[in-house]
Order: sequence, then structure tokens, then C-alpha cells
Amino acid sequence: MPCLLRSRLYTVGRLRCYTTAAHKPVILRPYQESCLDACLDALARGSTRIGVSLPTGAGKTMVFISLLSRLSTPHHAPEAIRSLVIVNSVELAQQTANHARCLFPEWSVEIEQGKHHASGSADLTVATFQTLLRSQRLQKFAARYLKAIIVDEAHHAAAPSYRRILSYFDTAIQNPDADTQAPVLTHPIPILGFSATFSRHDGLALGSVFEEIVYHRDFLEMIKEQWLCNVRFTTVRANIDLSEVTVNSRSGDFNPSSLAHVVNTDTVNELLVRTWLDKAADRKSTLVFCVNLSHVSNVTAAFRAAGVDARYIHSGTPAAERKTLVDAFRAGQYPVLVNCAVLTEGADIPNIDCVMVARPTRSRNVFAQMIGRGMRLSPATGKEDCRIIDFVDSQERVAGVVSTPTLFGLDPSELSEDETIESLEERKAAVTPPASNTPSSVPRPKSVTYVDHEDPFVLADQASGDPNVRILSRNAWVCCGDGVYVLECLGKGYIRVNPVDGDDEASFIAHYTPPTMPRGTAFMLKISPFRRSKKILTAATLADAIRGCDTYAQKEVLRGTLALGLLRTSKWRWEIATESQKQFILKRWKARKVLAAADGQGKALNATEEGLKAMKKGEAANIITRLKHGAQARYEKKRKEQARIVTSLEKEKIRRAREDVKVGRLAQL
Repeated sequence: MPCLLRSRLYTVGRLRCYTTAAHKPVILRPYQESCLDACLDALARGSTRIGVSLPTGAGKTMVFISLLSRLSTPHHAPEAIRSLVIVNSVELAQQTANHARCLFPEWSVEIEQGKHHASGSADLTVATFQTLLRSQRLQKFAARYLKAIIVDEAHHAAAPSYRRILSYFDTAIQNPDADTQAPVLTHPIPILGFSATFSRHDGLALGSVFEEIVYHRDFLEMIKEQWLCNVRFTTVRANIDLSEVTVNSRSGDFNPSSLAHVVNTDTVNELLVRTWLDKAADRKSTLVFCVNLSHVSNVTAAFRAAGVDARYIHSGTPAAERKTLVDAFRAGQYPVLVNCAVLTEGADIPNIDCVMVARPTRSRNVFAQMIGRGMRLSPATGKEDCRIIDFVDSQERVAGVVSTPTLFGLDPSELSEDETIESLEERKAAVTPPASNTPSSVPRPKSVTYVDHEDPFVLADQASGDPNVRILSRNAWVCCGDGVYVLECLGKGYIRVNPVDGDDEASFIAHYTPPTMPRGTAFMLKISPFRRSKKILTAATLADAIRGCDTYAQKEVLRGTLALGLLRTSKWRWEIATESQKQFILKRWKARKVLAAADGQGKALNATEEGLKAMKKGEAANIITRLKHGAQARYEKKRKEQARIVTSLEKEKIRRAREDVKVGRLAQL
């Protein structure tokens, strides 16, 4: 840039200043200087696509404009003296351009957006990505004249729309349109991304655009160091049930339309207003975040019904009207501004001294963006701190919902009432046990073996399905899953114990089902060999039910010595299984839908075809009884549910990992 020829960089102690003949030096905060150093060091190492993570209110615009002023023209590309800043909204374009003119008035600064047409030859051009998607608007920015490109709100950069633009300036960034011709570049152009939330919720890899994150600061650190304003947190338990709200499969956050059915109710909206009147009526500028347009309208109406001057903006608000409303709010002309997904990013309204999060979220980044709107310092307006008010499910029925407690690693059931960062961290320290330096005397296991007794083909404890049943009875009871226990009565029918739901007096009920005819005859006639079952007892505990059924079997079903055949230790149980038993079991074993070791837990004694052929009569009889009484279907249902839960937990783990920002290389996939 021409102005760089008249400028000089000098250092006073640790304070680095950039001065020109036209204006006062730009004085940066220490962390901003550290950020610039990290960027310049990375560029010196040869990195050309780098990211910076700074929280809302940290002065990202100040940082990247100062960075542009310190970047020299490449020796082999003397024409590369211009810079391009890409933003995602009209407001950000205006803010950035005004900021640049204020910091460096000698620069020529232009805007490329909608009706604003830049010449393409200015020292600095600020353009919206929507406008640059038009090829005739993009082509005016010839790559050979650019020394750097800044991407503001850079967490959007992995989206196909951004990659269509950025691939025009860097061949390493893949254009999503396969038939697009790669650009011919005279020199590598640094692409520098800045964002308060340098991660994406939808799984798109930022590594497809940026090579590494070179600097990161968390907003909690900034508040502690007093670069952001003090915060007071209040969490309100609302009568909402999020358990039925659908979740977006890509982002992992709630679907707005589904979420609105739960939170956009008269009861919740009235609670929102009552909370504001109770906790924040003395606040001058409150920003409220809602779910959708209907929610915005209803919340605004609820505030107005309470006599509060509340106004709203949303994506459909005309640009001129939106500017008027925001400017009036910034000037303190009314106390409450309600919005939906408009002021989450890029809103520079320092006077906000209260933020109400009326839309639950499972994204830490979205939550941080919303509350970050109120964390800017604003001594000129007399702002001392910002009150954050959020609302949580009354029963904590959904895991992963971000709230003030979870932000600090606390149990979501622990509500916050006028808490500060210091008090919340003290609470966290109080519930976190100190790490022990004393080595454990118990050696760590080298392996762990699980026995899944609910698998009907596991040959453990004579395939009884529950090793604990041997404590309750000497007879060969088997567990068929879901608390169902069966005692096969040697061709004289069977006794079955079922759990009872909703009965205060009895937890278990037992029935005896006697046979009608021999099994072979029933098989030939294709009818059940059993008569209708009859109730024999109810019991408060399983032990009482089993003991009562044993007594009934000995007195009413198999009297005298015949009852000895029911014993688990009966001689016949240790003989080799019959061929008909083996064939029946092998047929069912081969047809099972869930493999016994599908989850890799290393279960012991899983049935194999060879193992089943060598089994004993007692084992075979128990397996057949369990299969006939639904053990396999229950087990497969349980395993599928377990697999679903494991998959869900893995997705949640990956989603949360995406929100964890760290300095270092970025994964490309």
C-alpha cells in the first residue's frame, strides 16, 4: 500500500506501535500483540492458510486490520499491495470498513456488497461472501494484486459457498464444483481466518481451508484478565420437556421448528418476562435470543403486555429498518431487543448489559456466541457488568444441553443465582476431588472378560441366563430377560414368573401352564401343547416368588421323587444332548440377528457351532426353554438399543470434540 512507504514500525518496551504521519499510533492490548506475533511467525514458517480464535469483544477487527498493515509486499510480486476482507453480513461490511478508515485514514477503503460496487483497486476492500459468489463481482479482484485475504467469522469458511470463492485465490482449497478450472497464481496469497468460535457444528472440516490455528483465547480467560466485562449468571428452571425435541443429525443441535413447539408457549414466555422483571428490570439494554420468527413475535408481545418497550428484528427485517432498530438500541432508546439468529454473529453493541438465552442449545459455541454479545466493555455507557439469564429443562431429561452450570463443568441441576465466574469456579473446585499422588496398591488389570448371561447362546451357569438364580433355588430356573423366569416341569408344563408394573403390593406374579397333550402330537396338529395358564401367586420379591413356585411344583406338579428331576444337579442334565435338541438350537443359533460378540467386549463362553454340538442335556434344555419364552428376541432388542446408545454417545463425543478449539494443525477430514 502507498501509505506503507511513509510509515515506520517501532517498539517502546513491550508496546508495539504503528505510526504514520496522518494519525496517532495504534496501541494494541498485550494478547493482541501476541496474536499478531503468532500470525507473522506462522507466515514466516511458510504457512499460508492460518486461523485465529478470539472471543467476542476481543477486538478481532482491530487485530486483523493491524495485521494487514504489518504485512509487506512479496519481493517477487511487487504489485501485490491490496487486501480483501470477506464478511458474512451487510452490518459487518460497514463496521469493518469504518474501523479501517478510523485506524488508517490514509488507506483507500471500499465495499463490495449489493448495490455497493468496489473498483477492485483500493488498498482494502471489504466484501460480503454472498456478493463474491457472483463471478463478475469476484473477477475484479485479480490475485496478482492481493497480498492477503482475511475471512471474518471464519468458521463458515468450510462451507461450499466460501470454498467456491477461496479456491479462486488458492489452489490448495478444493472448489466444490468439480468442473471449475484451477486459477493461475503468481504468488501464494495468505488466507487468514478470524472467528470467536473456530469450529463447525455440522462436521465440515475447517482443515479443508485452513492449515492450522495459530492463536486461541477463551472468553473465560479474557473476563478474568478484565479484557471483557464482568458477568453475573442466573439459571432459571423452566417447565419445558426437551426429550421429544428432534436433533439435527449433522449439527447435533435442536431443530428450531421442533424446539419452538416446546419453548414458544404462553407459560414459558410469561416466565421469561417475569424473570426479566425480577432480575433485570434495572438493565438498560437487554438482548433476547429466540428460536424462530413466531417465537420472536410472541416474546416481544409478552414484554409489551407487561409494559416493557420491546422491539424485534429477524432475517426478514428490511436492512434499513434493521439498521434503525439496532442504532436506536445501541443509543439506549429502548430496553429490550428480541432477535432470532441475526445478532448471534458480528453485532458490535457494547452497551448490552443483559443477555437472555430463551432458546436451549446443545452447542457450546452457539451458547458462547449468544452470551458473548454482552461481554464487551463499555465504560462510556456506565456499564459495570452483564447479566446472563438462561433457562434449563425442569427435569434434565436431555443430555448435552449447554447451560451456565455445564459451561463450568457443574451438574446441570445446580442452578445459578446471581453467580460470578469466581463463585462458579469455587463451586466446581469444591465438587472436584484433588488428584491423589499416592500410587494404588492394586495392579491395573491387563484384560477384562465379560459374560453376557442374557445372550441365550452363552454356555455359562448351564445357560441359565442369571447366575444369581442359583442362590434363590436348587431347581433349574432360567432367566428369559426383562425379569421373566421360567421353570420347565419335565413335560408337565411350566411355571413362569413375570414382573408386575404399577402394583404397589406385588412386584411379581406367577402362573402355571399345564400340558394338554404330548408335544409330538401337538407338533403334528400344529397347535399348542399347553392349556390356559392359571395364576398361582403374587409376591413382593423375586426370592419369595421363586420359593413359592418351588413349593407349588413339588406339591401340585411333580410329587415325591419326581421333583428331583427339577434340580440343577439332576443326573440327566449332565448327559450328552440329544440330536433333536442340537438341531433345534443350531437352527436358531444360525438364524440369530445379533452376533454374540458384535461389540468386541470379549465375552466368555460364547456358543460356537462346535461348542453347541458338545453341550449337555441340561444346557440344551435351558437354552430351548429360554428361546421358547422369548429370550432371544428380548436380547436382540436390548443389543440394538445398546448399539443405538453407543452410536449416539460416539456422535456426541465427536460433536463436542469439534467444539474444542486448540492451537495446532487442523484435520482435513
